[in-house]
Amino acid sequence: MNAVDTNVLIYARDPRDPAKQAIANSLLASFTDGVLLWQVACEYLAAARKLVPLGFDLNQAWADIADMRGAWKPVAPTWNVMDRAEQIMASYKLSSWDALIVGACLESGVTRLYSEDFDNSAAATGLEIVNPF
Repeated sequence: MNAVDTNVLIYARDPRDPAKQAIANSLLASFTDGVLLWQVACEYLAAARKLVPLGFDLNQAWADIADMRGAWKPVAPTWNVMDRAEQIMASYKLSSWDALIVGACLESGVTRLYSEDFDNSAAATGLEIVNPF
């Protein structure tokens, strides 16, 4: 299964970098086994506010989340994710937010995470991290 980090969802709606926007939209359209992490959904809704001055309507962010319901599996946080994130933080020196994303991926069976924000240390967890940009 695949998951994306918040930056992929933002680039799909951000017109300031047409190349990244095209890559993000192509990637999102290709998912047949996507997972939407709760943290990513919340971060997307919050970060999308920065696109409002560029003509983005926040209702579209909510519509994007609704569109994912049809093809993506939602993953809510669990105590196991929290425990795993704590171990990941200690072992791989990731931030708490990044460790929660990696922990949620590992707990839910995600094998590949698309993000531009992770260094090689996260790959040591067994999760494949791909920077699509």
